Amino acid sequence: MDDLEQRIREHAHRIWLQEGRPSGREEAHWDMARELVAIEDNQRDTTKPNPVATEGEEAIHPEPVEPIEAVESLGDLPGRTDQGERPAYPQRKGRRAR
Repeated sequence: MDDLEQRIREHAHRIWLQEGRPSGREEAHWDMARELVAIEDNQRDTTKPNPVATEGEEAIHPEPVEPIEAVESLGDLPGRTDQGERPAYPQRKGRRAR
C-alpha cells in the first residue's frame, strides 16, 4: 500500500470514528478522506519555497512567469484610459512588435 492510500485510509477511519461508527457510509467517508488529503497536499505544495531562489536572493526567470498569450491579450478590450497605445510587453521569440 502506498503512502497516499494509507493517508486516505487513516482519515476515513478517523471520520468513521468521529461519526460514531455508522454502517453503510464507507463511500462517503472515503470521499471526505480523499478531499482532506488533497487539501493537505495542495497546502503543502503552495507553501514550498521557490526552488530557484536561495535565501535573500530574488528568483530570476529566463521566461515571463505568465504565459505570453495572457499578457498579449490584455489590450484587446478598451478600458477607460485606453488611448490606443500598446504597452511594451515581451514578445514571443520570432515575432515582431506591431
